[in-house]
Amino acid sequence: MLDLAAEPRDVRALRTLEGDIGGAVDAALERGGGLLRLAPCWVPRSFLHPGRRLKLDPRDLYAFGLSRGGIDERWFGSTTEAANEGRVHDEGLSYVVDGAHRFTLRDAVAARGETLIGPSLWQTYGRWPVYSKFFDNMGPIPLHMHQDAYHASLVGQEGKPEGYYFPPQHNAVDNAFPHTFFGLVPGTTKADVRAALARWEEGDNGILDLSAAYRLRPGSGWLVGPGILHAPGSLCTYEPQWGSDVFGMYQNLCEGRAVPRDLLVKDVAPARADDLDHLVEQLDWESNVDPNFKRNHYLEPVLVSDTRAAGYADRWVVYGRVKGRQWFTARELTVDPGCRCTITEPGATSLIVVQGRGAVNNLPVRSPAMIGFHELTEDEVFVSHTAARAGVTYENLSATEPLVILRYFGPEEDPDAPDIGGTLQ
Repeated sequence: MLDLAAEPRDVRALRTLEGDIGGAVDAALERGGGLLRLAPCWVPRSFLHPGRRLKLDPRDLYAFGLSRGGIDERWFGSTTEAANEGRVHDEGLSYVVDGAHRFTLRDAVAARGETLIGPSLWQTYGRWPVYSKFFDNMGPIPLHMHQDAYHASLVGQEGKPEGYYFPPQHNAVDNAFPHTFFGLVPGTTKADVRAALARWEEGDNGILDLSAAYRLRPGSGWLVGPGILHAPGSLCTYEPQWGSDVFGMYQNLCEGRAVPRDLLVKDVAPARADDLDHLVEQLDWESNVDPNFKRNHYLEPVLVSDTRAAGYADRWVVYGRVKGRQWFTARELTVDPGCRCTITEPGATSLIVVQGRGAVNNLPVRSPAMIGFHELTEDEVFVSHTAARAGVTYENLSATEPLVILRYFGPEEDPDAPDIGGTLQ
């Protein structure tokens, strides 16, 4: 077991390494048994209302400044910058912590790509192409969508599918509106959507009248492709997704708060910003008006294998394909008190501990009760591809409480994952 008693507890005490950090990455992997400790990565949104379930100290909810908005997101294993106006230079980027030093996970992957994310992902993407987050709001957020690859490429970006899972540990309370609007009611026409967008400055544009809400339940999830309209509800959501921060808000008024039109066309070429037909064409129309939307997008946990007799259970919580492609998957591992298991992972993974305490390859992990904005934690780890394929040992060091860990994987890394339609186990 590593002795971390002398380790810094505050990110401000760390020295940031840049440039040629290959040696520093090697040393960190050696000390961590193939794992990298990550510091919390907080992201604010100026147009949203924090739900207060991220375990962030309430005094730090506006640590970026009142004008930047409250912190309602924590990003995991991220090499993707947050596309926020007025952002700090490294907003959205995860940092590796090793002793008194830190460096971005993005720089680490650039220096040791095949070791960290595996030859396939490195050769195909040249980066860690996915990330995940906790997304936590007091109420609903505006109906919006994320552009597909084609429409995002028009502004030099990448499209984004995303998955949802509602971890029970972060949803003891439902907050104001535990329902999410998805898609468009069958029979809706493109002219209906166009007319709603044309009413942007005339009060509520009424686009929610064209959609349908589904009640959210902790322990379940959804898979949502690009171009699908959705207005997430007030459960705290674990969201594995593609490494992009593109979006367009199609609702102009949410809970009495105006949504700036700039957020509708944030990722649209300026020459097309007033082209309502172009804005409608960004939508995946067939998926939006699908009469079997829930059947084709709703997720229940599915056991990876029946291991409960061995003292642990590993379940897929986000899975399935979008347009025939597996963009990411996510699993929830529960280890019973006093038990341990060794799992050969599909590939590199970023993990977050949501309950309990234990060790991963002898690296101590625990879920904190409260986190200061600058504080370091022991709940977030990046598992290198090399360590993942060699087998990762998870041990619960509590005699009374389960150890629960969420982890996500990159594209086409989890070939045994089920299609949508799995059943609760």
